[in-house]
Amino acid sequence: MTGSEHDGLRGSGAKPLEERDPRRVGPVRLLGRLGAGGMGRVYLGVYEGRYVAVKQVLPSLTDESGVFLRRFGHELDNLARLPADSTAPLLVSDRTAGPSGPPWFATAYVPGITLGDARQLCGGTLPPSTLWPLLREAAEGLAAVHELGMVHRDLKPSNVMLTAGGATLIDFGVARAADQTELTRADMVIGTPAYMAPEQASGRPGRELTGAVDVFALGSVLACAATGSPPFGDESGPAV
Repeated sequence: MTGSEHDGLRGSGAKPLEERDPRRVGPVRLLGRLGAGGMGRVYLGVYEGRYVAVKQVLPSLTDESGVFLRRFGHELDNLARLPADSTAPLLVSDRTAGPSGPPWFATAYVPGITLGDARQLCGGTLPPSTLWPLLREAAEGLAAVHELGMVHRDLKPSNVMLTAGGATLIDFGVARAADQTELTRADMVIGTPAYMAPEQASGRPGRELTGAVDVFALGSVLACAATGSPPFGDESGPAV
């Protein structure tokens, strides 16, 4: 790692790679780990001279029927169509699962902090004067998504980045693709309970979710930013 890349790792909020982490994903050289969740792991990497965020899907999501891979590829196609100012643009991806590992995609790395981190820095709540701009910018990002017929499905404070240019929504594609595979149709609901709309939380088979679930989640996110906690608590799914 060069000196400049080390500075980028230090200022990005990324943690050093663990022993089990790969050192490359496709053509992307990895520098550190940005986070992990139910859908996969996120790394900071370098691709064609620029910093990128790499999301590698968990192997358990790639079912033998290929349903997830088809849905995942479709969502990547949609992500590539989104305006650059509505989310971090897609740069490179591998939508197949094979000997080289599970599918992954890389977007431009957005320097900034998440809404969740901003809340902690502000003592739990954001100043009232920041809430209207946050709502406006996040709603504009969702509008571009919904116009393409996409639904985010997992809007929460950690998926809202606060940057020099305003609020940017991140982490599209994987949740929707996973939600429509056989792996998730029994007893598994994709999303974060504290911000989830009732129709999404019910997990009724065959029920097509619309952008309304994102609007509900955005309201929950704003309520959390204003009051310090999600409107219905942040316990487990059944409790919420």
